[in-house]
Amino acid sequence: FHLSGTVTDPATPSSPELVCSVSVSFDRCKITAVTCTCGNKDIFYCAHVVALSLYRVRKPEQVKLHLPISETLFQMSRDQLQKFVQYLISVHHTEVLPTAQKLADEILSQNSEINQVHGAPDPTAGASVDDENCWHLDEEQVQEQVKLFLSQGGYHGSGKQLNLLFSKVREMLKMRDSNGARMLTLITEQFMADPRLALWRQQGTTMTDKYRQLWDELGALWMCIVLNPHCKPEQKSSWLRQLRRWNSVDVCPWEDGNHVNELPNLTHSLPQGAHGNQEMRPHRTVFTRAIEACDLHWQDRHLQHIIASDLYANYCYHDNQEGSLFDSRGWPLWHEHVPTACARVDALRSHGYPREALRLAIAVVNTLRRQQQRQLEHFRRHKKELLHKGHTSITNMEGWVGHPLDPIGTLFSTLTESGRAGEEGSNTCLDLSDCSSVVSRADLQRMPVQRLLGDGESYMALAVETALIGLGQQRVMPDGLYAQEKVCRNEEQLLAKLQEVELDDSLVKIFRKQAVFLLEAGPYSGLGEIVHRESVPMHTFARYLFTSLLPHDAELAYKIALRAMR
Repeated sequence: FHLSGTVTDPATPSSPELVCSVSVSFDRCKITAVTCTCGNKDIFYCAHVVALSLYRVRKPEQVKLHLPISETLFQMSRDQLQKFVQYLISVHHTEVLPTAQKLADEILSQNSEINQVHGAPDPTAGASVDDENCWHLDEEQVQEQVKLFLSQGGYHGSGKQLNLLFSKVREMLKMRDSNGARMLTLITEQFMADPRLALWRQQGTTMTDKYRQLWDELGALWMCIVLNPHCKPEQKSSWLRQLRRWNSVDVCPWEDGNHVNELPNLTHSLPQGAHGNQEMRPHRTVFTRAIEACDLHWQDRHLQHIIASDLYANYCYHDNQEGSLFDSRGWPLWHEHVPTACARVDALRSHGYPREALRLAIAVVNTLRRQQQRQLEHFRRHKKELLHKGHTSITNMEGWVGHPLDPIGTLFSTLTESGRAGEEGSNTCLDLSDCSSVVSRADLQRMPVQRLLGDGESYMALAVETALIGLGQQRVMPDGLYAQEKVCRNEEQLLAKLQEVELDDSLVKIFRKQAVFLLEAGPYSGLGEIVHRESVPMHTFARYLFTSLLPHDAELAYKIALRAMR
């Protein structure tokens, strides 16, 4: 339960040799406390603690194992005990003599508190079975570091340091380390205590984009934490109380960043503008989505089947309903608000379930494809009356590209990283056995073997199609400069990822299919014949499609370019 040793830092031209005394406490396979005389202050263990721990792991035979010190003392005679205590005081007299004298006085006093307690503590005997046991995290140091980075206001690489801390939280979640949520709580408390929030509010100035992006990541991480498929109800209740407390603070940032009167959207003057009643809507904070996600659960039987097995399918199913559970090929669909469904995918990935995340991602993509096909069919049926009107009220108030939860980016990353995730996740399995409706072994044997992909499909092809669907989606321009800039930034990030992909014949086929949909799907497409007047512009996306299609289908490329130039 307790490991101690000395670690030598060899001398360098600039510093002399350093000998450090290190002690490490353990409890139930976790390091619960560390001390080192090096004096380095950091959120993470110093190199000396790591060196001693690795030495114990790699050379266990070199480290002598002792009984707890209380057992050793019990075996000593009275003379041996006296000799032991006097030698201990003699060796460390400057450090322990005041404490030794104080304890001696208390023990000799009949009425002292120490004499009312049976026995004495023993740090080498381990913790009680009822004691909390979690990995050592220096909470004070985490708070100090975050406070320091925030006070630097984005200078000296502090933004990068804060992003590294967020990455560390994601890494901890992936390793199922319970300190992930604890660390994020400490980070959030410091963000909420940042004096600049109140200052900006008073002065009516906006926070910097980089700082806002950190808040976005904070909100997304809380969404991941509350969507942990294995979190206990009491844990979730505790997080919900915390989130509501932060959410109610006056200076809590809004999700759209529109905390002051930014440049007005000129179309607000139009009476039927898409934003006509937006002022009445209560503003959402960066924590609102995580608070709403606390109501979500993983008990749905169909959802459990999707994430539990590659074999889940129904080949006798007739896909003729709006909310069908399977598509025409018999493959599962998952109908849920798209950003929420993608937040589930992100949560599965974040908590170390890459295979399950991939299965759900594929079900979501198949649902998007089916929805796209249904929209095309619907427009073809009502095309004459819509074209005759010359304008449309059909619009997506919430676009997927630039969305706070980044649904398209999540699907794209999950699908493109699937090869590596398959290797990493081969020995991890999400067990939802606490629920009554998991896929039984007999069910799996009855189902014909289904690959996760169709003929000629690849994860990369699915990822590319998903990005094209998201980028081409007709959606209304969001309110506020920050939200609008986020749409552009997210679009640029997705296009940069697409440009890294080499187009082969199968991908060109997908580009053609999506280009035809964009031209023919009317108000459901950002490049349709009729779009809402406040739609997000398609010029950047159209330019990418034009240059990509030009070598393969010049006529289609020019049709796309001309439609985008209206």
